[in-house]
Amino acid sequence: MRSKRRRKKNFKLFFLCTLAVIFLSMIFISIGEIILWKIDSNNTNKQTKEINKYANVEEINDSDNTELVNAPENENSDYWYYIKFPLINVNFDELKKKNNVTVAWINVNNTNINYPIVQTNNNDFYLNHSYDKKYNEAGWVFLDYRNNKNFTDQNTVIYAHSRLDKTMFGSLSKTLHESWYQNKDNHIIRISNEYENSLWQIFSIYIIETESYYITTGFNSGNQYQKFLDTLVSRSKYDFNTKLDTNDRIITLSTCYDDNRKTVVHAKLLKKETR
Repeated sequence: MRSKRRRKKNFKLFFLCTLAVIFLSMIFISIGEIILWKIDSNNTNKQTKEINKYANVEEINDSDNTELVNAPENENSDYWYYIKFPLINVNFDELKKKNNVTVAWINVNNTNINYPIVQTNNNDFYLNHSYDKKYNEAGWVFLDYRNNKNFTDQNTVIYAHSRLDKTMFGSLSKTLHESWYQNKDNHIIRISNEYENSLWQIFSIYIIETESYYITTGFNSGNQYQKFLDTLVSRSKYDFNTKLDTNDRIITLSTCYDDNRKTVVHAKLLKKETR
C-alpha cells in the first residue's frame, strides 16, 4: 500500500517537474525570440537612417518632362487635386553602390513607408534578408520578381513585412482607418526609379484571405484586365470614386494583416516624369 502511494507521489512529482521544465522552456524561447526580434529591428532602423543620408530624396515640381497619363476629368473631380502633388527624385547612383539590385524608392503619404525597393530573381530572399543582404527576419521592401523594374506592367506588385514597430509595411494598416481615408492628402503614393518619377492615386484598400488573384501582373485581354480592375474596386473598404480602364497602370502593396490575411492597397498611375 505504501509502495503504491509512493509510486503515485513520485509520478505526481515527475509530472509537475515536467510541466515546470516545459513552462520554463517556453519562457526562455519567448525571451530569445523577443531578443532576436529586437536585434533585427535595431539593425533595420540603423540601415534606414544610413540610407536616408545618401539617398538624397527630394520633392520636385512639374517640368517639361512631366506627362499626365489620364485624360483630364470634370472640374469637380479629385483628379485635379491629386495631380498638384510634387514628385520625388532619388539618387540611385549612391543607392546602387550599397545594394546593386535597388530598383526604386517608395513613399506613401502619412505612413512610415519611405524606403528603397529591391528586386531579385525570387520572392523569398528579401523575406528574411535586409537591404545589406544580411540575414534579418525583418526582411525588406521588394518588387515581385515577375515584374519589370521600370514599372511598365499592368500590375506592379510590392511586398514587405508588417512589423510591430511600424517599419517596412507595418504602418500600412493606417490606411484602413476612417481618419486616414478622410484626408485626401493621404491617398497618394510616389515612386522614383532609374527611368522615371511617378505619382499614383490610391483607389482600393482592403483585407483579404491569402490568395494569388490580386497579385496577377499581366492579362491576356482587355476584358480580362477590366474585370480584374473592377474586382479590386469592388473589394475596397472605402469608395475613392476613381475611374479605371484598361489603359491604366496600377501598383499593388501587399503585407500580412495576420497569419491568414493580407492588407492590400492598390493605386493607379496619374503622372510621370522621365529622368
